[in-house]
Amino acid sequence: MKVLLQRVSRAAVTIDAEQVGAIGPGLLLFLGVEARDGEEQLVWLANKVLGLRVFPDAEKPMNLSVMDAGGDLLVVSQFTLAADTSRGKRPGFSGAAEPELAEALYERFIDVLREKCGSHQRVRSGRFGADMQVSLVNDGPVTLLLER
Repeated sequence: MKVLLQRVSRAAVTIDAEQVGAIGPGLLLFLGVEARDGEEQLVWLANKVLGLRVFPDAEKPMNLSVMDAGGDLLVVSQFTLAADTSRGKRPGFSGAAEPELAEALYERFIDVLREKCGSHQRVRSGRFGADMQVSLVNDGPVTLLLER
């Protein structure tokens, strides 16, 4: 399982000209699910995301977690994070989870984040499998790849 995390000033997801999720300052999370992934990877990544110190305070540019900073989260399914680009010029996706498993783990990841945040309002999402347009203002820029 992989999460491409970006610290953002704002981010939004649009599907067919309808905005389905938007946040102010916080984290944009692109989630890629691989065939071998399960609950263990999901919970580890959710805890990592919520505890990772990537927000500034008066002392350091990266000293607060999203929880400490009161930021929001926007989760977007990102099938292409499971790509194998080691051979040829076309990415291979044989390591990606089957859609049924990937969707279940994507929805569970969002639920775990909401449970740990204690707020449904702080966690927004795109729609699994949809053709989404994602807009963002990367703050920093800060972009990290988390894997488990």
